Amino acid sequence: MENSFYLFIYLHLLTRNVKVGRKRKLPLIENLEIVDVAAEGKSIGRYNNMVVFVPWLVPGDVADVQVIRKRKKYMEGSVVNIHKYSENRSSPFCEHFGTCGGCKWQNLPYDLQLHYKQKQVVDNLTRIGKVNVDNILPIKPSANQKYYRNKLEYTFSASRWLTTEEVANGETITDRNALGFHVPGMFDKVIDINHCYLQEQFSDTLRNSVRKFALDSGFSFYHKRENRGLLRNLIVRNTNTGERMVIVVFGEESTIEIESMMYFIHDSFPEITSLMYVVNTKLNDSIGDLDIRLYEGQDHIIEQMDGLRFKIGPKSFFQTNSDQALELYKITKELAELSKTHTVYDLYTGTGTIANFVASDCKKVIGVEYVKEAIDDAKENSLYNNIENTSFYAGDMKDVLNSEFFIKNGHPDVIITDPPRAGMHKDVVDAIVNAAPDRIVYVSCNPATQARDLEMLSSKYLVKKVQPVDMFPHTHHVENVVRLDKI
Repeated sequence: MENSFYLFIYLHLLTRNVKVGRKRKLPLIENLEIVDVAAEGKSIGRYNNMVVFVPWLVPGDVADVQVIRKRKKYMEGSVVNIHKYSENRSSPFCEHFGTCGGCKWQNLPYDLQLHYKQKQVVDNLTRIGKVNVDNILPIKPSANQKYYRNKLEYTFSASRWLTTEEVANGETITDRNALGFHVPGMFDKVIDINHCYLQEQFSDTLRNSVRKFALDSGFSFYHKRENRGLLRNLIVRNTNTGERMVIVVFGEESTIEIESMMYFIHDSFPEITSLMYVVNTKLNDSIGDLDIRLYEGQDHIIEQMDGLRFKIGPKSFFQTNSDQALELYKITKELAELSKTHTVYDLYTGTGTIANFVASDCKKVIGVEYVKEAIDDAKENSLYNNIENTSFYAGDMKDVLNSEFFIKNGHPDVIITDPPRAGMHKDVVDAIVNAAPDRIVYVSCNPATQARDLEMLSSKYLVKKVQPVDMFPHTHHVENVVRLDKI
């Protein structure tokens, strides 16, 4: 059964115009043994002294692999047939495994997922950052491996990804509307999701009800290639306080249809505490620069964490695994070793979660973030929690962190930084070095860019402790917290 799945994926690659042997004949590698896992979650085999990257396999599998792309130092392949299944395999629990790219490690037992995430951190820190990892701690596992996300974004599409049966049938398919997730590598193809194990049941019920109503109403789904269609995205957020935010993204300003959809959601799901919508006619899906309109309820939801309450707006960033985020922030505060005399800078502060979380343990916290709406939320979060020793500033980090800013706000004893996946701009790293705090706590969702930044900091700072944290079970993603001390 599983072999037919891998053959199906290979045939799909052929029918989707992947260049398999088009310019030159690429080899079919027989009996390739998978020996490791790569940084992006792909499995690794070796053939003729070259690395072969293959998706969906686990170490110990032996398979026939068709090479679909060849480069100077590596090849990429697709599974055609599996001869031997690894003893390290586990059975995927989701019906969409193999097409939806959200939880690619379902076929790997959780303890091995943790092993390879820890290895990913070690490999990046040693190879890129030249860091001595003697002080690395065992990865912190997630207590919940299912239904752990507090935010999901679904996509409406007029280009539904076809099922195995539909492709095998060979008939012309007219029903191409879908509401779900993008297929990896296919920017305009979406798999129609029936049940997702990432978010609470409410998310499934809402999504499936909205899809049915849209189809029954004859509403158009978004056509990515032609930038047209009424329904574009559906964003669902929830908190552990029981509050729910739903944002519908429309691709057209069609008043009657928008009102019909919004009324249906409001009437069918009274438990929604924040119901909003936005019209996006741009080519990209970003809504950060658009006016989000409140249809019913509050313009925010409230998350609670360790006795603190945090306001989350429609554009606000918040860690998507709330329970594990609490563990992450506890680790961050522990590694910072704060005292009541310390001035702390919290860079990339977002909605001020870390800043407010550590405020009671230090003299004052200065939070900096480039998204103005998030800074507004951070300020309200401090007021809401009666925290009086925080200050927040909006602006580009590399422009804000100058000598005048440090003079105005005080010399940082400790800097906490939690940048996006791209890591920190070199000017930001230079500003941190010039500010010369006693300690830096670097929180990262990308060990590779973190390692690059650590290498830049190594002239003045020494890595003292490393703590990986698993925020996203069944994926290759890993969070990592590093404590650095001034030399």
